[in-house]
Amino acid sequence: MSQDRSQIRRASHSGSWYSSSERELRSQLDNWLAKAGPSVYGPARAIIAPHAGYQYCGACAAHAYKEIDPSIVKRIFILGPSHHVRLSGCALSPAKVCKTPLYDLKVDHSTYETLYKTGAFEEMSLDTDEDEHSIEMHMPYIAKVMEGHDFQIVPVMVGSLSSDKEALYGRIFAPFLANPENFFVISSDFCHWGSRFSYQYYDATWGEIYESIQKLDELGMSIIEKTSPKEFTSYLKEYGNTICGRHPIGVLLNAVHILNTNENQKISIKFLNYAQSSRCIYKQDSSVSYAAGSCRFDR
Repeated sequence: MSQDRSQIRRASHSGSWYSSSERELRSQLDNWLAKAGPSVYGPARAIIAPHAGYQYCGACAAHAYKEIDPSIVKRIFILGPSHHVRLSGCALSPAKVCKTPLYDLKVDHSTYETLYKTGAFEEMSLDTDEDEHSIEMHMPYIAKVMEGHDFQIVPVMVGSLSSDKEALYGRIFAPFLANPENFFVISSDFCHWGSRFSYQYYDATWGEIYESIQKLDELGMSIIEKTSPKEFTSYLKEYGNTICGRHPIGVLLNAVHILNTNENQKISIKFLNYAQSSRCIYKQDSSVSYAAGSCRFDR
């Protein structure tokens, strides 16, 4: 584990995936959050939200972020999938600070040290961190909804986990999820459809291609809402749906499952919004789906 904790993570995707202008970005986030309306399934303890370019998923993500109560949150875990490096476990960032066009976010290295002591985490390089978009895309939204409050972030890159490892990390994160001062952002897009994604599942009984994609995603969302890790794994095996954040979702489901075995706790998940980057009609078309979900403690 590196001893250098002085590094700063650049907002490496600003200007391309989202606006680098503070004024423009703030205006966009305000607009999307206002259109999403008031909280309907909060206060959330965790959310599932997309990580594509804001022009595609910014409006959808707002439906998840409106569920956070910033007055009680002190620490935000961001679990994002690794798109560029092979990783069989989870990795933590060497950065102390993550920059956004709004303001800098502080990384909670005290919590990092607690996670390192489990022996289940490795440290990624700063270059690896900055190459990955799945965590960074949530930072401006976090900065916006948490503005004026004292908090730190805990970025976690999640690799291609086996079911056993999803259960392991679920056990590690369950005590953190149980603490109301902690909040989890689970970063995931949903179906990536088209030849460029090597995925073209289509059930004609569900209608046009885009309707089939939506039915497939809705089936997955309904299974996630059941909070059953095994059923979600079975769904993925049956349909092969290209949900890029399936492993972070699996970790969350395992943590929720553990906490739900406690008769004094009942945690539920509900999806609040769904969108597609485009409507696929023909086989040469392609699209990516986005979903916003909220996880709350009902008792």
